[in-house]
Amino acid sequence: MAEVDVAPTFGAELKDGFKPASAWVGNGIAWLDDIQNFYRERAVIEKEHSARLNALAKKYFEKKNKKTTSLSVGDTPAMTPGSLENASLTIWTTHLTTLESLATEHENYANELVQKVADPMKQYAAKFEELRKRHVEYAAKLEAERDSSYADLRKTKTKYDAVCQEVESKRKKTESSFDKAKAQSHYQQQLQDMNNVKNTYLIAINVTNKQKEKYYHEYVPEVLDSLQDLSEFKTMKLNALWSTAASLEITMLQQSNVLVDHLAQEVTRNQPHLDSMMYIRHNMGTWQEPTDKMFEPSPVWHDDDLMVTDEVAKVFLRNVLNKSKSQLGELRREVDKKRREIEGIKRVKQRIREGTENKDEVQVVSQIFSMQEDLHQVDRKRLTAEVETSTITSAVGDVTLGAKNHNFKSQTFKIPTNCDLCGERIWGLSAKGFDCRDCGYTCHSKCEMKVPAECPGELSKDERKKYKAERQAAAGALLKPPSGPPEHVAELPTLSRSNTMNSLSSGYAASANRSISGSVASPRSPAEDTPPEPGPRPPVKKSRLVAPPPTAYISELPGSSVSPSAPAPAAKAAEHKGKMLYTFEASGGDEVSVPEGREVIILEPDDGSGWVKVRAGYKEGIVPASYLEIFPNPIVPQDTGSSLNNRPASTYSNSGSSVGTAGPTVKKKGPAVAPRRGAKKLKYVIAMYDYTAQSDAEHSMTEGERFVLIKDDPGDGWAEVEKGGATKSVPASYVRSA
Repeated sequence: MAEVDVAPTFGAELKDGFKPASAWVGNGIAWLDDIQNFYRERAVIEKEHSARLNALAKKYFEKKNKKTTSLSVGDTPAMTPGSLENASLTIWTTHLTTLESLATEHENYANELVQKVADPMKQYAAKFEELRKRHVEYAAKLEAERDSSYADLRKTKTKYDAVCQEVESKRKKTESSFDKAKAQSHYQQQLQDMNNVKNTYLIAINVTNKQKEKYYHEYVPEVLDSLQDLSEFKTMKLNALWSTAASLEITMLQQSNVLVDHLAQEVTRNQPHLDSMMYIRHNMGTWQEPTDKMFEPSPVWHDDDLMVTDEVAKVFLRNVLNKSKSQLGELRREVDKKRREIEGIKRVKQRIREGTENKDEVQVVSQIFSMQEDLHQVDRKRLTAEVETSTITSAVGDVTLGAKNHNFKSQTFKIPTNCDLCGERIWGLSAKGFDCRDCGYTCHSKCEMKVPAECPGELSKDERKKYKAERQAAAGALLKPPSGPPEHVAELPTLSRSNTMNSLSSGYAASANRSISGSVASPRSPAEDTPPEPGPRPPVKKSRLVAPPPTAYISELPGSSVSPSAPAPAAKAAEHKGKMLYTFEASGGDEVSVPEGREVIILEPDDGSGWVKVRAGYKEGIVPASYLEIFPNPIVPQDTGSSLNNRPASTYSNSGSSVGTAGPTVKKKGPAVAPRRGAKKLKYVIAMYDYTAQSDAEHSMTEGERFVLIKDDPGDGWAEVEKGGATKSVPASYVRSA
């Protein structure tokens, strides 16, 4: 066979092929039983052959003794020959004596076959099988660890989905809860928990992917290489025993020396790696590494795969990073130490094979395998710490620099104690939590990773009480309602027209600027005379300039009403009129019935919802924009809506579609009516200052202008509002709840 420059290995070529490789090695070890049974049966045959040779020699010795005289000297010699034998009988005697010696050699050969070949082969087969089973157990353990990592990732994903579902539930409760402030506080806290769980999920994905990579590129290949080494070790021992048997047979049978020499030469050609190479050539297949795990957004909380890096999340990430970094150095040193120990034992094994050291190689191989198991456990911990550290630092940098970490210890609180972070009671039969040995900071076990690294250091008893009171006051403030005016949530009646068809415009932002009852502005304190600066821009939005403060701020008098859609003063110079194209029958409390052809005064133009507020005589209400013809007017309000032919396109719909089955009983049937929001509750905000948009992603505002709040400030200083059917951003500090 052709020589191979570099012998292939199982780990490099077979990848995830441990089970068939183990079965192949097991077949080779089981084959040793057949071989040792062969030599035992051969020994039995040799013993039987020796006994038959001895019997044959004895038989012909007796015959020779009876015929010695007659053969030597004849039946009637003249002279007694005595003990002399002729040359032929002497040769014959030598022949029979040689036969007896050959019988003795066969006897010795049979005994040595059992002692030097069959028995050692049986012992090696048992030891090799024990080692193979250890490989199988270890491979199963590795596979179980891999499956456990996948299962843990699925659990983390399930937990993330559950937290997302809880966030959605909390969000819905904020709309219907009586105590809006408390519900909003719980919602924000749940949102923070969701972000932490999301970060944990992302970290777990990276850890699982790295463990998977290690599994397929290091752990399994190492076991396969060890299994290949065991197979080749078995072949080496088998060759040695075959050589011993061949040598015994050469000593016994000089006349068959050519055949035995040929067998010995054939044995020496049986290189250990040739069997392995044959197996590899017949077992190579197409293998593709499993793809890395990716972030899967929750079905109820559509999110991206970016790490949450707001200040609250950074606290959690800082604590995780601090724990990982504190363990990483020691784990690396321990891994290096164990690797050096394994390399030293491997050198001992090599010296044993070279014949320069006399030790039990099976015991040394078993020791190497045990040390590799220990190394694997430590290396998994090191890998987890490294991935956690790199994942967090790549997202937010090394946030542990300059951190003043608390010196926490696990504590059981036997007296009522409040958490300094969330303000809630640490209660229960065994109230487990943590307290700082230096400053006395107390927290739940669940709050440990949320505690900011702001330990003031070791404090005296009085200082601890002072800091405790301050922390409890700050934590308690989270549970109290805000001092400002509560958010107003408008609930509009459901549209019940029988001829309603699919939505013509936005069903979410429909009545963003429509006022049912004017909102009253609260008097401002002197501290409010200067508007705050908008917060830093969110990283996912295009760059915008921070809105400058207004040059002057006009305080509203207590009790003054803010117009829902305050037009410029010049817009009030003339009334804007229109004419009904079709008869409209009111079906809601804020609608007004107007006959066909009636002129009306436009109070509030279409804001993109498909409805216009008008005055018909002394009655005021809303009518469909598609039923109204608006007369041209030289003075157009700043936020004039569109008519039937000039209505802004819908950008968001929350209304679904409803199809009417019967039109109203009128002479001329009107077009489809844009559906109202039904029971949808909306939140409104009012601009406290003028603001000019700096990009297409922002809304311009005039003081007193009202908007629909789409998304409150998530912590970046910007809120998303809707105006005229378009959702854009405004500085959160420039608006207040309506």
